[in-house]
Amino acid sequence: MSGKTVNSAILLLVIGNAMAIGSDVFIKTLEPGAPIFQFAFMRCLLTLLFLLPLVGKLNRRHLFDGLKIHAIRSHVHLAGIVCMVIALTNLHLATANALFYGAPILVMVLSAFIFRETLTPLSITAVFSGFAGIIVILRPTEVNWAVLAALGSALALSMNAVMVRQLPKTQSTVHKLFLNYLLIIPAAAALALWEGATWNTGMLMNAAGSALMILGYNITVLLAYHQVEANLVTSAEYTGLIWAVAIGWIWFGEVPDIWFMVGSLMIVVPLVLIGLRQKQRQKLV
Repeated sequence: MSGKTVNSAILLLVIGNAMAIGSDVFIKTLEPGAPIFQFAFMRCLLTLLFLLPLVGKLNRRHLFDGLKIHAIRSHVHLAGIVCMVIALTNLHLATANALFYGAPILVMVLSAFIFRETLTPLSITAVFSGFAGIIVILRPTEVNWAVLAALGSALALSMNAVMVRQLPKTQSTVHKLFLNYLLIIPAAAALALWEGATWNTGMLMNAAGSALMILGYNITVLLAYHQVEANLVTSAEYTGLIWAVAIGWIWFGEVPDIWFMVGSLMIVVPLVLIGLRQKQRQKLV
């Protein structure tokens, strides 16, 4: 595998993570008091509509294979979206994203319990350092519903990541995304109706922008990991935190303090080291 291919994949991930932060910006710029469930419904519906041109890539012979696990993942995803909206509209952009990076740590923990994976000393260090980093960023006096929502979003992301292994291998990424959003719509619509808010067409732009950016992120990740082994480039995913700090600082005037910087390093550095260790092992093989 050439260095040019690896560099291309890294560039794709850097761009993709910038698009993911762009999605967060569309959420953060929602009007104060915007109906959360209605926004979640709009975003999910628009994402499904954006996926319609790719419907030809669905495997019709295995259209609804793994329906139960798809249904569970889709509703976990919906809970994650709601938590993400609460977090992003109440926390600094960088702070919320730093907490979202608790997801890879939780993936390691869940994989150890569910799949009996062995945690290496470096993995265990990453778990403890990551949770300690979250505490450093938050500090006990600053824990509130928005913080809990950010952690809830990280938990939802990690659960979805772990459940990917249980999805049918006969279905493409587009197929899985399509089913995910198709199965979300009924629950999202029911929550929007239960919320009882007046239909807010002003949120359509935010929902459409967020949906497009997230789809862009998913496509870049698909292209990047299709070119190279994940462990060679996965550390590039953490550039998202750099984008979050930069955009939060320039656009929203959110200046990160020393506690945020220290805590973020405690979360990200061990995860990057794990990626580098995997890369070294791959070269030895």
